[in-house]
Amino acid sequence: MTKIKNIEVHRVDLQLTRPYTIAFKTVDHVENAVVKLILDNGIVGWGAGNPSEQVVGESLDQALKALGIACNLPVHKDPWQRLLGRDIHDLAILCKEIQAHLPKNPAARTALEIALHDAYCQCLKIPLVQYLGQKIESMPTSVTIGIKGVTETLAEADEYLALGFRILKVKLGNDLEEDIERMVRLREQVGEHILIRVDANQGYEVAGLHRFYQETKNCRLELIEQPLPVADLEGLRGLPSDIKALIAADESLIGPGHARLLAKSPGACGIFNIKLMKCGGITKALDIAEVAEKSGIHLMWGCNDESIISIAAALHTAFACARTRYIDLDGSFDLARDVVSGGFDLKDGVMSIKTGFGLGVLETGLV
Repeated sequence: MTKIKNIEVHRVDLQLTRPYTIAFKTVDHVENAVVKLILDNGIVGWGAGNPSEQVVGESLDQALKALGIACNLPVHKDPWQRLLGRDIHDLAILCKEIQAHLPKNPAARTALEIALHDAYCQCLKIPLVQYLGQKIESMPTSVTIGIKGVTETLAEADEYLALGFRILKVKLGNDLEEDIERMVRLREQVGEHILIRVDANQGYEVAGLHRFYQETKNCRLELIEQPLPVADLEGLRGLPSDIKALIAADESLIGPGHARLLAKSPGACGIFNIKLMKCGGITKALDIAEVAEKSGIHLMWGCNDESIISIAAALHTAFACARTRYIDLDGSFDLARDVVSGGFDLKDGVMSIKTGFGLGVLETGLV
């Protein structure tokens, strides 16, 4: 028996080297909730969470409070002191309890689940991906360009290509005319061999999406992420099959129930974008992946602005799923600092699992 000795929860300012804009907000700083779970044998499991309040209705303050703290207040004894003294080998039971006790706090659930999985797999002396059942060795990630003018978009694309990235994801949704021009000009600049994905963050109506698709056909876009508002599920279902195959459901896909609804005939999309911070952790992500497997839907794995901790957890989970076709796990690339190093290797835009047990991360300092 290996017991949980202590759990620390920290609010950490990871800062941001490059502010960016998407269809419904501008982001200029990054804070994460970081969990440090310590076992009685000295093993430390790491977890992290950063919710998107506009998508899941959970703020970082709410996530921290659910984890047992409110800003700088002392740790509360309820609810998560209940994990102290528990056997880490009861992983499935502990995760089930977390899901039940924090139904409205997906980022808090995610942070705790990641920490538990990290500690458990370190006890087993295996990487997390091996415990989950590795299917994929490596995959290129996209890197994201926010909403900005044509000139700025092209300049940032050049910067990323110089760093070795070969998949660009461009945020759209504020101005249809400019969006079309950005895609046409970007394809002209980067040539035929660079992949381009777009994310409208619910910024279009059906008519606008049709026009965007028709006028960017020659741009050969790899996928179109969440073009329509979440409320317009029937709009997605009614799209022609050639457009629907390119649609990656993001804000429309919070948990397994949404996955089943999106997959119900006639299906609403060809791709599920799974984010641990939306669905509430590794176990729920795997539930969504199971729906995709049964429905013939491809998987994309996305993120918010997150520590290497949760990016690594998403990568391990993604590489354990046979339907994974796309990863968009660039959420730690523009952080000014982090609390750990390691987790994954990144070379010329290709991500792979770093050697080590659990998540394979090493502490660099919480302060």
